[in-house]
Amino acid sequence: MEHMKVRGNGIDIHVAIQGPSDGPIVLLLHGFPELWYSWRHQIPGLAARGYRAVAPDLRGYGDSDAPAEISSYTCFNIVGDLVAVISALTASEDEKVFVVGHDWGALIAWYLCLFRPDKVKALVNLSVPFSSRPTDPSTKPVDRMRAFYGDDYYVCRFQEVGDIEAEIAEVGTERVMKRILTYRTPGPIIIPKDKSFWGSKDESIPLPSWVTEEDVTYFVSKFEEKGFSGPVNYYRNFNRNNELLGPWVGSKIQVPTKFVIGELDLVYYMPGVKEYIHGPKFKEDVPLLEEPVVMEGVAHFINQEKPQEILQIILDFISKF
Repeated sequence: MEHMKVRGNGIDIHVAIQGPSDGPIVLLLHGFPELWYSWRHQIPGLAARGYRAVAPDLRGYGDSDAPAEISSYTCFNIVGDLVAVISALTASEDEKVFVVGHDWGALIAWYLCLFRPDKVKALVNLSVPFSSRPTDPSTKPVDRMRAFYGDDYYVCRFQEVGDIEAEIAEVGTERVMKRILTYRTPGPIIIPKDKSFWGSKDESIPLPSWVTEEDVTYFVSKFEEKGFSGPVNYYRNFNRNNELLGPWVGSKIQVPTKFVIGELDLVYYMPGVKEYIHGPKFKEDVPLLEEPVVMEGVAHFINQEKPQEILQIILDFISKF
């Protein structure tokens, strides 16, 4: 596997690449609090089938730059980074890429398809449907979440600058990573200020078979270098993004799309999400959407928990184009 930096959109973006240089590109976008590393199982499988797998660390993560300003983490900034990566790695401006996204990577992939459908051949998105589509720019998504879940809902806790960063520093990066990666409750993440969410420091957090201590060590090493401010700043732009998306209210995703979610994924249990996925609206918003897949017994980190199954879904879908 090759690692390189792409200079574009004003920052250096780290990408992991494997596969033939002339193979069709598959751009793999991670979520919170993951890194390119969350695609470690799919990258070799895609490369073995002749694709060029490209997994960036999104801005603020891993070995990519992490601008200090909160305003540097809007959907426009992040999509701009991806367009820069695509432009740097494709042979011509007309060449399109396949895109696979999970969690925040999925949300950004929707926006990439919304803003620059000319860059995307087909999309496979995991965990996050297009329910965060552009709506009335005057509404504030964080206020709605606070009204529904309360001040201790994780998105609300992430809003105050420095607050969650200080809590993570006190709890310890390793415990935080293990707690998040092993979270399987099909419901909202509530993080009370008494730090009870993280459990006692005396209690070990057992890892599932699909997460090794080596995996945790890698994640921890990168977050201890870079900190959590960049990743958390994505959440601090929820309200701002909704304002910026005003010109796209009513727009549809005009890209062939496959969507997969875990039956135990906390996103699946957010208000209105099940109804959106299984009702008519998702297909209306994404006309080229194939029938969504709900994987039984699988939680949020679906690409890590079921790596071979997800790889096969990706291959089966993109091989059509």
